[in-house]
Amino acid sequence: MLNQIFSAIYSETFTPDIYLICTAVSLVLGAIIAFTASFRAKQSKSFLLALFLIPAIVQTVIMLVNGSVGTGVAVMGAFSLVRFRSVAGSAKEIVSIFLAMATGLATAMGYIGLAVCFVVIICIVMIIASIVHLKEKDDLVRDLKITVPEDLNYAHEFDDLFDEYTHNSKLLSVKTSNMGSLYKLIYRIEIIHEDDVQKFIDELRCRNGNLEIAVMMPAVEEARL
Repeated sequence: MLNQIFSAIYSETFTPDIYLICTAVSLVLGAIIAFTASFRAKQSKSFLLALFLIPAIVQTVIMLVNGSVGTGVAVMGAFSLVRFRSVAGSAKEIVSIFLAMATGLATAMGYIGLAVCFVVIICIVMIIASIVHLKEKDDLVRDLKITVPEDLNYAHEFDDLFDEYTHNSKLLSVKTSNMGSLYKLIYRIEIIHEDDVQKFIDELRCRNGNLEIAVMMPAVEEARL
């Protein structure tokens, strides 16, 4: 039974019926890949459309150049496009594009059952990874902005609080404000417990004269390949 599922539906030449079956499967699997890529992630409409069409396009190209030399040239050309797209793509986008490429190659060679199983397994893994939140070190990194009066020795004023509430801290910038009567400090900190942020801010307020304090997520780019 499994041998029949994972066997090719044609050997050397294909008929119009075979082509239509392969194209239909490619489009369906492309839609599944596009949905998975957009699951809990913001993706552009053009990128999702590309994921939807790539399997059918790759499948058509490979079926047209039905030969060892032609197939090799087509595959190299197709993967060169992936490399071009990957320059500005996130890691998840690259995985989605390679998944769409591999799906097109599988359907082009007639391995419909293999293509379906492959896409279903990978998409399930991607969805589970999106649902399950894995706590990373970067999740506890924050930017801390503190306004202090000019007569406050900010260099070591907050060291004990940083030792108590953060794993590490680094002063990123110092800027004067209000005609030089105030300093605006920006720290990059890694907090120990997220639940202690409010208590941390309250103790900072006692040190800076109840001036402005802000804790925010750092401006970091999405992981890229």
